[in-house]
Amino acid sequence: MATLRCVSLSSHLSRPRHLVSGMASPHHRFASPKLHSSFAGTSLRLSTERPHAYTKTRAAPSITKVQMVAKIQFIQGTDEQTIPDVKLTKSRDGTNGVAIFTFDEPSLFDSSGELGDITGFYMIDDEGVIQSVDVSAKFVNGKPSTIEAKHVMRTPRDWDRFMRFMERYSQANGLQFVKK
Repeated sequence: MATLRCVSLSSHLSRPRHLVSGMASPHHRFASPKLHSSFAGTSLRLSTERPHAYTKTRAAPSITKVQMVAKIQFIQGTDEQTIPDVKLTKSRDGTNGVAIFTFDEPSLFDSSGELGDITGFYMIDDEGVIQSVDVSAKFVNGKPSTIEAKHVMRTPRDWDRFMRFMERYSQANGLQFVKK
């Protein structure tokens, strides 16, 4: 970056008290050949080169974008390994919708005693976390067999965000959309 310093010459120059060529216009005050300057130094020459002492070489910042794999969790920090069956419904006007996730024999039941209690339903991707607390378990012969989680989308924006998550999740887990 070059620095330009402005030196005001009007304070160092003095002009004769008489009018230049009989004109009283202030625009012609420097047209007089009788200008006197208190500056008696050498002339300056501007250069576009910068001295080496001021030259900084910076490497261009490299941006590394790490894309997070979309995942589902019931206990924060523990990914659910079972792939769910997902059912979507959307209102006729498209303003709201519901997604119901059904996990048959989820891996959470294998280690739930060691990890703690289910705290919610978390859909995590590189945009953030979509969260729901509407989670229920179904039992067969006194043993847990399925978990059902419901996510309600109340605005078109919520719907779009959910669909972006599902696109990432389906790519990561080999899911496909089947319209019924």
